[in-house]
Amino acid sequence: MALDQAPATTRTGRRTARRSPGAPQQQKRHVAFLTRLRRDYPLLVMVAPAVVVLLLFTYIPLLGNVIAFMDYVPFLGFRDSEWVGLDNFSTLFSDGAFWNALWNTLQITALQLLLFFPVPIALAVFLHSVLRSSVKRFVQSVVYLPHFLSWVIIVALFQQMFGGAGVLNRFLITHGVTPLDIMSNPDTFKLLLTFQGVWKDAGWGTIIFLAAIAAIDIHQYEAATIDGAGATRRFWHVTLPGMRPIIVLMLILRLGDSLTVGFEQVLLQRDAVGPGAAEVLDTYVYFNGVVDGSWGTATAAGLLKGIVSLVLVLVANSLAHKLGEEGVYQR
Repeated sequence: MALDQAPATTRTGRRTARRSPGAPQQQKRHVAFLTRLRRDYPLLVMVAPAVVVLLLFTYIPLLGNVIAFMDYVPFLGFRDSEWVGLDNFSTLFSDGAFWNALWNTLQITALQLLLFFPVPIALAVFLHSVLRSSVKRFVQSVVYLPHFLSWVIIVALFQQMFGGAGVLNRFLITHGVTPLDIMSNPDTFKLLLTFQGVWKDAGWGTIIFLAAIAAIDIHQYEAATIDGAGATRRFWHVTLPGMRPIIVLMLILRLGDSLTVGFEQVLLQRDAVGPGAAEVLDTYVYFNGVVDGSWGTATAAGLLKGIVSLVLVLVANSLAHKLGEEGVYQR
């Protein structure tokens, strides 16, 4: 008989077999799992449709990345298309249009990180400082509204305001001033994209930062005020540290999505400035894959973009851990 199952004598004189030390713990975990399952099944049922949609439209389509290693022909399908190994990547890296699209994407990403990312934070701090709730609600409604407009409407509005025959240029011509070339100027196109993004989504981005500020203990502000701290010192020593975990989290998520700079927004304005200034990775994939039929090269570009985004998230999350922040996930 095994040592862990050797008989033991109880006070009544009966001899019983010793159970394995792990058995009660495993049974306890099983019972706890069933208990949680019975307790949380309404939430699981509620989230099940979202999980199904995520599987069908996100994870299962990832299997299509095998096209990056094939000379894919839609009429032949996956089974009969020829495997070409890394030839699509060689073609991709030798294409000057790809490097131009990558450079434009990196430039737009840098501008968005520098000019767009801080705006929702500053706007959230401003709204939090507004004392009158009626004014706060009005400002929130105004800055939230553009988020619900499509990019078609946004671009049309900017064209009506800043286009060659827009309101601004008609005003300048009326007063004898040379009109400005804003909507079709390749040199300022990337700044225009960033400004459009700020106008459309900065208000919506304040929601999570306002929630972070609301979670800060009000007694910290009271203690700082008693100690003589003004508005600036309260911001630096109370508000900003309280928002820091959320800021770090949103920055990591933004880096993971940094190579996606707005496909629809760019596509609608690409012809006005030309592909030299407006071609980004997403439009490169679209025109090479859907329009020209180079499915292998386009998929290779998309796969490379996904790998780079994953590496950026992992590196940024590791740096966040070293700085004492939680990041996206725990190690």
